[in-house]
Amino acid sequence: MPERLINILAVEDNPADRALLARFFKECSFKHRLTFARDGEEATDILFRRGNWGQAPRPDLVLLDLNMPKKDGRDVLREIKADPSLRKVPVVVLTTSSNEVDVNGAYDFHANSYIQKPREFEGFQAVISMITQYWLSTVELPQ
Repeated sequence: MPERLINILAVEDNPADRALLARFFKECSFKHRLTFARDGEEATDILFRRGNWGQAPRPDLVLLDLNMPKKDGRDVLREIKADPSLRKVPVVVLTTSSNEVDVNGAYDFHANSYIQKPREFEGFQAVISMITQYWLSTVELPQ
């Protein structure tokens, strides 16, 4: 795991899933800053530093739900991967959908991983731990 502070953007509209993510990251062992976006529009504001997010740190990892209000996660993914300053940021689609169209569509738009959300905390904790360990140990993070 990297020694420096890791910036994680979690794009999640469901309050229960945000609570699970917050609980996991509260208990994790590496230094991090977790920022939540409650919909796709807020996510792109954070990513592109618009409005109140002008000083937002660039994320080192994005956890992205697909089905959200205001702007769909698929659109957020396309925007991330189309932007030269963001396209190398790992994006893990973390969603309840197991629909083949969603899975293939996410990979077509260059998602780095696609994970179906477990419902219980222990399963959720195991998945998020695996994601963060894998991506944060294999990706060279910028200084």
